Amino acid sequence: MTNFHRSLSLFITASMMFMCVSCQKKVPLESCTQVSRPAGISPDYSNTVIPPNVAPLNFRILENGDHFFVRVSSSQGAPIEVYSRNSNIEIPLRLWKTLLDQNRGKKLSFDVFVYNAETNWRRYQPIVNDIAKEPIDSYLVYRFIRPLYNYWNSICVYERAIGNYKNTLVLDGRSFNNGCTNCHAFCNNSPEAMSIATRSRKHGNSSLVVRDNNLIKVPTAWGYTAWHPSGRMAAYSINKVRQFFHTIGTEMRDVIDLDSAISYYKLDEKTAKIITALSEKNRMETYPTWSPDGTYLYYCSAPILWQDRDEVPPKDYNQVKYDLMRISYDLETDQWGKAEVVLSANETDMSILLPRVSPDGRFLVFVMCDYGCFPVYRPSSDLYIMDLKMRNYQKLDTVNSAYSESWHSWSSNSRWLTFSSKRMSGLFTRTYFTYIDENGKASKPFILPQKDPTYYDSLLQTYSVPELITHPVMVKPHRFARAAHSDFKDVVNLPVTGATKIVPSEPWEQQGE
Repeated sequence: MTNFHRSLSLFITASMMFMCVSCQKKVPLESCTQVSRPAGISPDYSNTVIPPNVAPLNFRILENGDHFFVRVSSSQGAPIEVYSRNSNIEIPLRLWKTLLDQNRGKKLSFDVFVYNAETNWRRYQPIVNDIAKEPIDSYLVYRFIRPLYNYWNSICVYERAIGNYKNTLVLDGRSFNNGCTNCHAFCNNSPEAMSIATRSRKHGNSSLVVRDNNLIKVPTAWGYTAWHPSGRMAAYSINKVRQFFHTIGTEMRDVIDLDSAISYYKLDEKTAKIITALSEKNRMETYPTWSPDGTYLYYCSAPILWQDRDEVPPKDYNQVKYDLMRISYDLETDQWGKAEVVLSANETDMSILLPRVSPDGRFLVFVMCDYGCFPVYRPSSDLYIMDLKMRNYQKLDTVNSAYSESWHSWSSNSRWLTFSSKRMSGLFTRTYFTYIDENGKASKPFILPQKDPTYYDSLLQTYSVPELITHPVMVKPHRFARAAHSDFKDVVNLPVTGATKIVPSEPWEQQGE
């Protein structure tokens, strides 16, 4: 063999190898033993649709080995090559963002290679995902809480950047004497108009309301809240909820709403008003949400089946099933129309809860479970989607699991849905995302990515009430805390019903999730 041919042979051999920068160990890309299946990974980021602006999907390889190599590639741009001496794969943020941005609407492949002394290098079948053309809203606001039933403390609301792993505190209950923070809500996926309900024995029940960076403390704790698209008013529920327990079952905790009604608050007038049709004495009304044009308020309503509104649990609690309703509204005249049934519990034989309309007005996603008002504690809870033009609905089969699926919210472009699920353990709620196409079809969901692939394996807190927003909350935590501590500047004539809230006398009367 001549020197030329020897050099050529060495060049060809070298071209078939990859020199891992981090460890100087050669991975023979073409001569590995082929494995006829994809590698197992955790979290399961496979066969799904991902946003082009999501943080790297770091994962752990569930295959025995001493060295691990992953090649992330698409049709355009340079592949990302990651070598690791353990099974955790962490993908560089800058390279990941460039690759996804160059390949919107195309495939993304993870080629996984595993080495051990017995089998040498093995190459698994590629893990393939789709990169959506449409981005997801850039931030997620959620409540971070321990899943306890008898005591609560350190209830926090956080904001998470979807494009990286940065968490920013919005409000910590410890900043106002270990109070409760819950029911955060936003107008049109924007924090320019938002609210957070707070409860405190020392400082009272209130809602911290932001509009155009102005922060006020409203002397009534808004329950489940829906901002009118105009930002000029918000509808909210007043709920008399109590917790109780079962002796057996997958989930022993349960919640009953003994009475509830829906009111609304007009910011310019600084007044709270009652909606006559939504405060009937023999029914419970809850979970308000607006149509994108602000002409309809959707909500859930169920009959009260008991006489004693303090007994827990009341008789026939497991027979309570909510209808999906709506009522028309004219903002300029402040006039409400007649309530109408959108979907009846008699038709579904299930309880219909948590309606949320897509910002384009096309779809309505809701939860159905066997009974009651609190789907996070009902393993039967599943997500459904209704085409508002056709008025037909179907279960989101690709999204649901054997455990509870509950609180959900839309991205501002109507292509992404985030929701809470207990599918990972049956106990802790985690935040998942799914892509909803123009026909209402949902992709396989994936969990909120974390920098450490093993993060969820040891996390003992829950992520709950995930809400997507387009830009970060501008009000700093110390301003929220000061407002929570402050005296009320405005007097609100709160409508009084059987559901009007009082400060709970015991910690366990607060709901954990």
